[in-house]
Amino acid sequence: MNLDEFNRLIATKRRELDNLMRRTLPIKVGNLAKAHFQDNIRQESFTNNGKNPWSKTKRQQAGGKSAAGNYGALQSGRNHLYNSIKYVPSDYQVKVSNELKYAPVHNWGGITHPNVTLKMRKWAWRNYFEQTGIKKSDSKKEKKEKAESASDSAKKWKALALTKKEKLDIKIPQRQFLGESKELSEEIRQTMDKEIRNILNS
Repeated sequence: MNLDEFNRLIATKRRELDNLMRRTLPIKVGNLAKAHFQDNIRQESFTNNGKNPWSKTKRQQAGGKSAAGNYGALQSGRNHLYNSIKYVPSDYQVKVSNELKYAPVHNWGGITHPNVTLKMRKWAWRNYFEQTGIKKSDSKKEKKEKAESASDSAKKWKALALTKKEKLDIKIPQRQFLGESKELSEEIRQTMDKEIRNILNS
């Protein structure tokens, strides 16, 4: 290889590396980050220097036989929070985020003030009846016995259904799923090294 050929090779590799950094890596890194953060929700923990498990929700602690009782802390039938983790690649960078209004309070913890709506009251009654086992077909005696033996969790649902408050003060514990992660950073570094070596060795 003469000097001109060497210079052309260097110019080609420089263009390939620039394209890697400008276009290819933002997409690859975005995919890695999205998968990593979604895994946090699936595994109910934040991975950074190992797994940091979340606290259990009251719904999980109460148990229950409904489908909702089988979902993870930040999961549901529709999985809005999970599916709203997105990435937007641009030149030399990528933005990974979750734009849902309630995402930050789950990620960092805090106090929220939801309005007590008719829908919320119906939902509370549904949980109460599910946890107590009270059915429409039960006799008055059966309903009374089940109500008297209701768990603390069931009593809280009943209190919510009957509350005179129009707004609630609810403390949300931190269940972080987005943020800096040593494991993710290492995975990104390995991906970058591999892609760079592929270009230099081709």
